[in-house]
Amino acid sequence: MLTLTDLTLRIAGRPLIEDASLALPPNAKAGLVGRNGTGKTTLFKAITGVLEAESGSVSIPSGARIGQVAQEAPGTEDALIDIVLAADTERAALLARAATETDAHEIAAIQARLTDIGAHSAEARAARILSGLGFDASAQRRPASSFSGGWRMRVALASVLFSAPDLLLLDEPTNYLDLEGTLWLENYLTRYPYSVLMISHDQDLLNKTCQWIVHLEHKQLTLYRGNYDGFARQYAERAAQAEKAREKIAAQRRHMEAFVERFKAKASKARQAQSRIKALARLGDVAPALHEDDLPLNFPELRREIQSPAIAMRGIAAGYGGAPILKRLDLRIDADDRIALLGSNGNGKSTLAKLIAGRLQKEGKVEGEMVRAPDLSVAYFAQHQLDELRPAESAVEHVRRAMPQQPEPKVRAAVARMGLPTEKMDTPAQSLSGGEKARLLLGLATMGGPNLLILDEPTNHLDIGARQALIEALNDYAGAVILISHDRRLIEATADRLWLVKDGAVKPFDGDMEDYRALVLGGDDEPKKADAPSSNSKAEARRDAAQRRAAMAGVKKKINETEALLEKLRKEIQAIEVKLADPALYQKSPAEAARLAQRRAAANGEIDEAEERWLALSEEYEAGISFEPTG
Repeated sequence: MLTLTDLTLRIAGRPLIEDASLALPPNAKAGLVGRNGTGKTTLFKAITGVLEAESGSVSIPSGARIGQVAQEAPGTEDALIDIVLAADTERAALLARAATETDAHEIAAIQARLTDIGAHSAEARAARILSGLGFDASAQRRPASSFSGGWRMRVALASVLFSAPDLLLLDEPTNYLDLEGTLWLENYLTRYPYSVLMISHDQDLLNKTCQWIVHLEHKQLTLYRGNYDGFARQYAERAAQAEKAREKIAAQRRHMEAFVERFKAKASKARQAQSRIKALARLGDVAPALHEDDLPLNFPELRREIQSPAIAMRGIAAGYGGAPILKRLDLRIDADDRIALLGSNGNGKSTLAKLIAGRLQKEGKVEGEMVRAPDLSVAYFAQHQLDELRPAESAVEHVRRAMPQQPEPKVRAAVARMGLPTEKMDTPAQSLSGGEKARLLLGLATMGGPNLLILDEPTNHLDIGARQALIEALNDYAGAVILISHDRRLIEATADRLWLVKDGAVKPFDGDMEDYRALVLGGDDEPKKADAPSSNSKAEARRDAAQRRAAMAGVKKKINETEALLEKLRKEIQAIEVKLADPALYQKSPAEAARLAQRRAAANGEIDEAEERWLALSEEYEAGISFEPTG
C-alpha cells in the first residue's frame, strides 16, 4: 500500500530522515514510533504531499485515497452530523448531481453508484461514529461552533474515519479523547478494513490494533512484524548485546518477579488485584523500548505524613451555579489511596478532581460536609496548565522562583529530578517540547512534597519512555493519587481502586479494566461478577489496612535502607568493572586488579544477602498490612 524509496527529509537544513526505505503491505495496520522530534509528523507531511522530499520517492497505488485528521477543527454553524457526512466527497457530489439531473439514464447511474457506496446508510454510520466519540443524538445536531476546540477535534477525527480512506494516517489520535473514546477507537480500528499508519505513544492502543511497527531512529525506518510488545522484545534483544543493557533488563525482571511472587497468593481472591499483578508482570516481561538518554522522573518525598482519611465527604453536591453536576457524594480518600476516575467526559471527573483539590469553591458552588486531614497538601496537574508556564523563562528560572533562597546547585538538582537533560535546563519554556513542558509542570506541582497528587490526563505529549518514567515515579510516590487518564496501561500499573463517575454519582467500580472495556463497548450498567465484595466491606478493610501500614512503619524504613544499600553496591560494582576492563591495570598494578576482583566478588555476595533481606522484610511488611475483603 505504501512504499518509500531512499527517502530524505530535511527541516531548516536539519536532516530528519536520510535514504530511508519502507514497504508497508496492503491493508496493514502499523504503528509509527520513535522519540519526539525524530520526524514522525514530518514523514506524514511527505506522505500526503504537503512537504516535498529532498530526494527519494513516496508511492501508493493509483487511485488510492489518503485520509488524515484536519489540522483545523471545524468551527462553522453546520451541525456535526452534516460536517461528518460532507467528508465523503463522492457521496456529496453524487447527491448534488442527483438534485439537478434530468436525464433518466444519468439519474439511474447516479442512484446505482449511491447504492454501491452505501450512501443510503451513510447517516446511520456517521451517527455511530460520532456516538462512539462521545456525541449523543442531541449533540450531533448542534453546530460545531458551540463546542470547544478539543471536542471539535473529535469531529475532525469522526470525519476522516467516516470517509474510510485506503490509507488512514493518524497522529496521536487519542490526545483529545477520554478513556471511553480511546476504547471505542481501539475497537473501531481493529475492524477497519483498509491500511492504517498511526503515530501513538499509547502502548495498549498499539498492541490491540497494530500488526506492524515502524520504528524511526537514527534517521532510518525499520519495519517490525507484530504489535508494540513484539517490537519491544526485538528491540530489547538488540540492546541486550551491550552488557550494561543486559544487566539493567535482568535486574528489572528479577525485582518484578519478586513482587509478583509475593503478591500472587495473597491476591488470589481479589480480581482487581489479580489484574494489577498481570499488568505488572507484563511491564516486567516486556520493557518499553527505552533509550540511553531517557531520564527518570522523581517526585520529592512527602514533607510530612498524614493520618487517614486524607479527605472525607458527606452529602456533597457540587457544580458551577446551575444544577449540580455531582450529587450526594459520600466518599473517603485514605492517605495512600491510588484511585483512577472512570466515566465519559461531561459526567464530572474533572469537577470531582477540582473539588478534591479545593479549587471548586472559587469556581462554582459546593454544598455538604468535607473534612480534610490536618496538614494535607495537594498538588494538581492538568494539561491546560502547560499554557501557564512563562514562555521566555527557562526551567531553571521557573524552579528558582519556587526556591528563591536556595543556591544554584540545588536549583539545578531539582530540575534534574524532573527528568530534564542538562542541555535543556536553560532553554526558554516556549522552545521546550510538549513532553518537556509536562515534566517541568509536574515537577513544579510536586516540589512541596504534597500528600495528595491529582493528575488530569498527564500523558498527553509524553512519549513511551516518559510514560514509563511516570509509572515508576507514581509507584515510588508515598502519598495518595487521584488519576484521570485515557492511558489504560498507566491506570493498570498504578491504580488500586477504580471509581466510576456517572449520572451525578461516584461509586466504586469493582471490576478491572477489561470489565470496564466490556462495559463501554457493550453498554451494560455493571460488569457481571460472582462473589464481588461490597463497597462498605472494602472501605472498612482499607481503613484497617491503613492502620496496619502505620504499625509497620519501622519495617518499611528498613526496606528503604536495604534498597539504598543495594543501589550503592550496584554502583560500586559498576565502577569496579570499569576499572577491571582496562587492560593496562593488570600490567601496572596486578595487586590492585586482584584486590578489585576480590571486592567485586564480596560486593556481589553482599547484594545476594541484601536481596534476601529485602525479600524477607517485604514479606513481613506485606503480611503486616495485608487484608482480605469480606462480604
